[in-house]
Amino acid sequence: MEEPQGLTAQPPEAVGGPILRLRDVHKRFGDLEVLRGVSLDVDRGSVTCVIGPSGSGKSTLLRCINLLEPPTRGSIELAGKEITGSANSERLDFVRRRVGMVFQHFNLFPHMSVLENVTIGPRKVLGRSEEECRKRGEALLARVGLADKLNEYPERLSGGQQQRVAIARALAMDPEVMLFDEVTSALDPELVKEVLDVMRELAAEGMTMLVVTHEMGFAREVADQVVFMDGGVVVEQGPPAEVLGNPRNERTKRFLGLVLEH
Repeated sequence: MEEPQGLTAQPPEAVGGPILRLRDVHKRFGDLEVLRGVSLDVDRGSVTCVIGPSGSGKSTLLRCINLLEPPTRGSIELAGKEITGSANSERLDFVRRRVGMVFQHFNLFPHMSVLENVTIGPRKVLGRSEEECRKRGEALLARVGLADKLNEYPERLSGGQQQRVAIARALAMDPEVMLFDEVTSALDPELVKEVLDVMRELAAEGMTMLVVTHEMGFAREVADQVVFMDGGVVVEQGPPAEVLGNPRNERTKRFLGLVLEH
């Protein structure tokens, strides 16, 4: 399938600067303004962890980036191309082919096997053959440690296993950017590590990742930049050692004090 007119992404080596560029992004739901002017750059191959209290706009930010929730105003560039503006199928297709998202609640199809969950996207959206999708799906499930679960159904898997299937499903679309929205918050504590280990491997392999998380240890270890949001704005951002280790803003200090104490 040909790229939409005017939306052809440049090859990675031709793209100067960030793969994602957000400028003054606002999102309003009726009278409630959830995002109040967010500006952020995400470099190709980097890991950005977004932290902050509940209701600060973190999840809405991710949903605006993949156009599940179109911004009320402001601009978002992906791979050098503007994706905001009037919604149309070309823009959505451009974004869906390049941005993968893993949600807090796994959103797997309960009536499909694990392998079918992973392969349906490439077959239906990318038009790949069933054989190609099957081989790729098997490889991805092996990569996330689920080679022995191909024919199981989601209800027979633990929460951590289901989340790893969801990661494999997103990777099957060969995204340039992966968005993770609190992917461990619904898991029992003993299952968190297996999901974070998969994410660590992706980061080590150079996947561009934007991660909304409460896992401060993961952010400190893996992130290239940490963004603290509160009240729909970016309060503070920078390297983990600065934002987590020596925050400048009093609101950041209070939040981290509560989280780390807990």
